[in-house]
Formats: sequence, C-alpha cells, structure tokens
Amino acid sequence: MSDGTTRPLAVIAIALGGLAPFAGSPFIEQHGRLDVERLSAAVAREEDHVDAVDLAAWIKDRKPGLRVIDVRASSEFDQFHIPTAENIPLEGIAHALVRPNDTVVLYSGGGAHAAQAWVFLKALGHERVFFLSGGLDEWIDDVVNPALAVDATPDERHAFERAAPLSRYFGGTPQSGVPRSAMTTRSRDARSPSSSADSSTKAPQLKRRGC
Repeated sequence: MSDGTTRPLAVIAIALGGLAPFAGSPFIEQHGRLDVERLSAAVAREEDHVDAVDLAAWIKDRKPGLRVIDVRASSEFDQFHIPTAENIPLEGIAHALVRPNDTVVLYSGGGAHAAQAWVFLKALGHERVFFLSGGLDEWIDDVVNPALAVDATPDERHAFERAAPLSRYFGGTPQSGVPRSAMTTRSRDARSPSSSADSSTKAPQLKRRGC
C-alpha cells in the first residue's frame, strides 16, 4: 500500500475511533447513519481527501460551490487560516448548512479533526465532502513555502513547477535549490511571506498540534 493511501487510512481510523462512543446512540439515530463499509471504500479509492496544491488551484480558479471549512477553534482561525475559509469548529459541524451543490473541503491543524468532521458529514448524507489530509501544516509546507531540493527527482521538479505559481498567487515564497538535509527543518518553520499582512495569507510560526 502506498504512503499516499496509508496516511488517509490512518487518519480515518482515528476518526472512526472518535465516533465509537456514538455507536447505538441517539446521535446516529437522529442525525445520520454510519456506514463504515461505504466510508472505507471511499478511503480505499482515495475519494476522501484533496492535497493542498489541488485545493489552492480550486480556490484560485473559483471552483463553483467550493466551501473551505476550518474546524479549529476560532482563536486559531483568527491567527491564521487558508484564504476564503470559513470557521465552523468541530463541535458545530453537525449543524453546518451544506447545500447539495456545495463542494466542502475541511481542514484542521494536522488533519485528524478534519477527518472526524468528514465522517460526521458523510454520516449525515453529504456527498461532495473532502478533507485536507495534512491539514494546515500541509498548506504551509506545500503552498506557502514550497521547496525544491537541489537533487530533486523529475517528479519532485514537476510538483514544484505546479506549486510555485500557486504559492506566489497566495503570497508565498517558493524556493529552489534547497539542500535536502535542510528540507525537514524548513518544513517545521513556517515563515511569514513579506507580500501581505492579511491573516488569511500570512503564515506565522504556528505550533504543530497534529489535530
């Protein structure tokens, strides 16, 4: 199984674990039906998530019906959020008004809480719902601060060439020729783009909480 599939499966396992207390409860009876087999099939087909660069392209191209929902606390949302995002904390996601033609992309800090929100909305019957598997951390690394290693493979170069113009569109700082040994350190340090002071495009140094 590829790493690209393993990570979302692990996140969904966390999400389903978070739903365990609801099994046989009024939540499922009153608000929706948890079809684990159907959800597992969606994950196996990788229909549950989008990556940060795809999301950036959707926002830039003004994809019809797109709604980007940040499920973190409002204080975290106010500090920094993805452009166009609206804030609906996790505890309120079951009451979110989702229209049939909406395409919803959920995100949290690291991805786990967004995956739980995905399960909630799918249990409520909403079809066009995705989550950002790497969360806000992925947006910062791949859109705000994409980097290309000096010894990059052709696939890595292709990915960077796609991400770089989107990064600049959102006020980011793509860099090429970065020593591979510095890539991990760089990905932990979200630096602030100098082109904008707006909270939706400026990336402060955020604590990585993993949720």
